[in-house]
Amino acid sequence: MEQKDKSEKKTMKIDVKYVTRVEGHGNIVVDVSDGTLKECRFDVVEAPRFFEAMLRNRSIFEAQHITSRICGICACGHTLASIQAAEDAIGFTPSQQTEMLRELLLHQEILDSHILHIYLLVAPDLLGMKSFVAMLPSHGDAVRRALRMKKCCNDICTTLAGRHVHPISCIVGGFTRLPSTEDLYDILNQLYALMGDMEETIRLFKTLKLPEFQRETEYVALVSDGDEYPLLHGDLGSTDGMLLNKNDYRKLTNEFIVPHSSAKHARASRSSYMVGALARFNLNSEKLGKEAKAVAGDLGMKPKVFNPFLNTAAQLVECVHSLEESVRIVKALLHKGVRQEESVLVGLNENSTLKVKAGKGVGAVEVPRGILFHEYETDEKGTILNANCIIPTSQNVNNLEQDMKKLVPEILEKSEEEMTQLLEMLVRAYDPCISCSAHILDVKYVGKR
Repeated sequence: MEQKDKSEKKTMKIDVKYVTRVEGHGNIVVDVSDGTLKECRFDVVEAPRFFEAMLRNRSIFEAQHITSRICGICACGHTLASIQAAEDAIGFTPSQQTEMLRELLLHQEILDSHILHIYLLVAPDLLGMKSFVAMLPSHGDAVRRALRMKKCCNDICTTLAGRHVHPISCIVGGFTRLPSTEDLYDILNQLYALMGDMEETIRLFKTLKLPEFQRETEYVALVSDGDEYPLLHGDLGSTDGMLLNKNDYRKLTNEFIVPHSSAKHARASRSSYMVGALARFNLNSEKLGKEAKAVAGDLGMKPKVFNPFLNTAAQLVECVHSLEESVRIVKALLHKGVRQEESVLVGLNENSTLKVKAGKGVGAVEVPRGILFHEYETDEKGTILNANCIIPTSQNVNNLEQDMKKLVPEILEKSEEEMTQLLEMLVRAYDPCISCSAHILDVKYVGKR
């Protein structure tokens, strides 16, 4: 009773400038007066990026190289979303081989990003340490394991796309360079080597305890009628029953501006929604691979999961799935044999099967942090007239803020330091890419215009 009285009368302010161990700059602002929450915000204070403006009057064959610069972590994801939007606009259908290679590339990026988040950004909190550097004396093997796993994923992406950060050989129409049989066997051996490290990762994660917190919300991800866990293709689905074609994505995102954020907010059926690994798990868990399902069961995860801190657990499940699927794809490519004649030249040439026309196209791809949208309108020469990019984190910041507003009253009995720590951990659970989410510029004119 005494504990409750203390929380009811509590007056405090939390002002965290630039939350650490996330990509980009975001602030936490909390104001509690006599036990009543007066203000609770997550401020995105990054400068706008203007990538959509950069795309205007550029060729669709340049777009993927420009938009891959939006993010150094999801460079392949932006490349794939950009290519999908461009191919959709001109009505081009890629070959099955191209789709398999693109899916393999995406699985490796998801695996790479999730490993980074689990080990280097979240694990320090769960181990009571300030950073992964502080983990080295007591958990040096874990840090080295994480870096080893990341290097493996980076190397595979480099083989597939020329390089992982800002790939060069994955383009509209296919790939300028295709992996050889020797390359595929090398990738397969690297994937087999990853399996032992993945088992150790699962073993370590099972010893860590994530905070307990629940808030029911809407979860959004790609869905499909097929058997595969949808990452590259599908319709837009939500746990509230919404089902839309990807071309109608604006009916889902419903972006709006708030004064404290340079990133737009989004809402669908409710006041907010969440995208990312947890959303994908809640909508598509039955389509996970056998090993991934087993890990989810061991972690006690069964849809629907309403604890946002368990987004990290969902990432681990996806790591196992991506490793399983990567092995499957490589084996299938080895069985079929890679048709080297499918390699394509950059842009258009007299022998190209690509026929440019005026049109509109939408790319909807599940990248590590959630569903990513690219939309291009092109003229008859394949020049982009208008572009729109909606980043996963910009869809998540509203839901994160709603989580904060529910969490703060539930933890008022804790010290200010403990509350601050939990709020920072909540931000990190979303694995935000904050600088990528910045989308607008507020211009105030003074005097004559």
